[in-house]
Parts: sequence; structure tokens; C-alpha cells
Amino acid sequence: MQDAYQTLILPDVQQMLEEEDLRGLSEFCKVVHPAAVAEILEELEDSQIWTILDQAELPLRVEIFEYISLRRQTALVELLDSARLSNLLELMSADDRVDLLSEMPETHREDVLRLIAKAERNDIRRLLSYDEDSAGSIMTTEYASLPANITVRDALAQLRQQAPNSETIYYVYIINEARKLEGFISLRELILAKPETRLSEIMQRDVIRFKVSEQRAVVAQELGRYNFIALPIVDEDDRLVGIVTHDDALDVVQEEATEDAYLQGAVAPLRDTYEETPLLIILWKRGIWLLFLSIVALMNAHVIDHYRQSTGANEGVPVGLSSLTTLILLFLPLVMASGGNAGSQSATLFIRMFALQPTETKGGTDNAMNRSLILREFVIGLCLGVALASLDFGVAWLWFGRTFAESAAIATTVVTVVILGTSAGTLLPLMLRRLGMDPAIMSNPLIAAMVDVLAVVIFYEIASVFVS
Repeated sequence: MQDAYQTLILPDVQQMLEEEDLRGLSEFCKVVHPAAVAEILEELEDSQIWTILDQAELPLRVEIFEYISLRRQTALVELLDSARLSNLLELMSADDRVDLLSEMPETHREDVLRLIAKAERNDIRRLLSYDEDSAGSIMTTEYASLPANITVRDALAQLRQQAPNSETIYYVYIINEARKLEGFISLRELILAKPETRLSEIMQRDVIRFKVSEQRAVVAQELGRYNFIALPIVDEDDRLVGIVTHDDALDVVQEEATEDAYLQGAVAPLRDTYEETPLLIILWKRGIWLLFLSIVALMNAHVIDHYRQSTGANEGVPVGLSSLTTLILLFLPLVMASGGNAGSQSATLFIRMFALQPTETKGGTDNAMNRSLILREFVIGLCLGVALASLDFGVAWLWFGRTFAESAAIATTVVTVVILGTSAGTLLPLMLRRLGMDPAIMSNPLIAAMVDVLAVVIFYEIASVFVS
């Protein structure tokens, strides 16, 4: 379905923009699901996005806007005047609004907050004050709550008033005058109960709750464990301050899974998606791990050299093998690790990127996107290879006492295998995806093994040329 939206609807939308068919753009916003509209808008220029959004009624406009990626939202609000921005923020859900404001520079954020009503402004500041890994950072303050001493008939009447401003009303939380959480009741139970029954008689008093300072990952796990739609969040005095809904928990689970996948692939976690992350940040987050792993591999070479010499001395035989054999014996693990680790990094980034985008999302521009990604990875491989080669050259020459030619052979091989590794980690998942197969089949161990085989051949050939 997403492919159909991209390949069929996007050209029509672009044509309507060119012809200034505002009525058609309005119908497009009404007919297509807001999430699909947002997905298509991501392919357009910022000014074009607002041309389309302005044709939708304000509530629908806000709903579509909330589906747009956070980074793009931040860029889009820069184009709005104060009145339009105020209207947008007023209708956004509390958690999405806080996420957007947290991405803005502090000075700009304060200017924006002045556009919001004082009561909501204080609520936003409180949400922004919570640690980004806490439950408070992902909760929403838009929940349904009722006192315990009212009847079911009165409760339903009050819920009708609260519903427009609540993210979910399936769970209704029972609080006292001090806003302390006493229990909860589901909407289903309310509907089935007799109208004159008091909530205190049918509410569930054993409420699973979490402190606002609890780790958000823990809250997300518990939400999934109990299959709840939402969980209440309380402060230190057990006063209800918000709820964490299942959709926010799903976002947390996805972020945690992505972070774990990056760490397993020796990549420091990225704040944004791979495509949105600047090249220099990618180089830093990958390079720091590769440098660390190269140092470990050099220690491995030192251990091999130590036992090679001690074994030869103990047995009374010469320790010197041919220069070529010694060079390969000591530094082959380093060469293999450099290429394998670089390839695993690339594969991890691409496989995770495809997992988060399970279908082709670029329509007719997919080939251009793939070429851009391949070129980018080649540049990254070249830069990482040069950095690692410089380190390995210096250590081999100064620490191990290898000749200039031998050190140059190591450096040249490292550059070559790192480029080869990043290319393999990029091209193989892309190829499998193009064939309609799961890119995860091309797992990191498999790519590392393939690069290792080629690294042995390349190192021997290059060393044979340099050491003669």
C-alpha cells in the first residue's frame, strides 16, 4: 500500500501543486489516511508541504503534521508566523508538542512558549524538565479522570466533556481531591454497569503505576507485559500526573531495539535515522569504535610476536622467518578485523534502516537514493580506512619496528579492505532488498567471513609487491 501511495499518488500531488489545484489538494488530505499523507509530504519541499496542509481543516492539519518526522517538523515550523504556529501548537497532543519544542533551540523555544496559554505553558515546561530517559519524558497529561463518589450516569456525562481533550478514554482513572490515584475503571465496564451504580463500587483499586522518574524502557516493557493500552504515572506523593500510552511505548521499544542493534554492530547509537545523520557524525560514531577495535587487534599482534620470539628462543632455533611470512603472521588478524568490523557496521546500519522502512519509500527515486547511499558509504569507507591505516602505519613502524615498506603494505591493505568491507555491507543488503528478500539474511558474521577471505588474498598480494 505504501508503494502505491508513493508511485501513484505522489505524481498526482505534484501535478496538482503545479496546476495550483487547491480543491484537489484538499480532497487528497481528506481521503487519504493522515499517516500516508505525511509520508508523501516528506518527499516535497517545505513550502509545498504548507501549501497542501493549508488546504486541510485545522484539526486534520494538526493530525497530519504529527505524523511527519520530528526533524522535518522542526524545519516546517520555522516557516510559520506567530498566529499559525500558536494555532498548530494549541491542538497538538501534549507529548508530540513537547517532543517538537525539545528539538528547538532554547531561545526560540521560549519565544514559542509565549504563544501558548499560561496553564498549558506551565505544563509544557514541567514535561520538558523531566530526564529524557524517564517515564515523564514520554507521558501525556491528556487523560480522563473522575472522582469515586459519582454515579455511572454522571461519569459518562463528564467523559463526553473530557473526551475531546483526552488522548484515550478507554481507561478512566479515579482520583481524590488531592489528585491521588485511588483506582481505575475501563470504558467497557462503565457502559455495562447500571446507571445508578457509584464508581467506588465497581472500580479496580489495585492499580499498576509508575513513578515519573522511572526508566521509560521499564514502563514500556511493563505496558507490553500486561497488554494495557496505557499506564498511569504518579509523582512522589502518588498524585496522578500523566499516562504513558501504548503508541509511545512502542516508540520507546523501537528506539531501544535500534540502539541495541547499533551497539552490537560496533556503532555508537544515532540520534536520527541513518539518512538524516550528517556525514561527520557518522564518521565519528563509527570511527571511534573502529579505532578502539584496531588497538585491540594491535595488542593481538604484540602477543603473537611475543610468543613467536619466546618459542624460538626456548627451542634454540632462529626466530626469524621470511619478512613476508612474519608480516602476514603478525598483522593478518588486524587486517581481517578492520575489514570485517567496517563491513559489519555498514550492514548493521542498512539492515536497521530497512527494518524501520520495510517497503520502498522513495518511489521512482529509489535508484537515485541507492546510488547516493552507495557513494556515501564509499566516502565513509575511504575516510575510515585512511584513519585506521595512519594509526596502523605508525604503530607498525614505531612500535613493532617494521620497515617503511612493510608498514606501507599494512596501511595500503587496511584502506583497501575497509573500503571493500563497507561496500559489501552496503551492496549485499541492497541487493537482497531489491530481490524482495530479507536483508537480515546478510548478517554481520556472514559479511565478516566473506571479507576475511578476501582480506587474506589482498594482504598477501599487496605485501608481496611491497616486500620483495
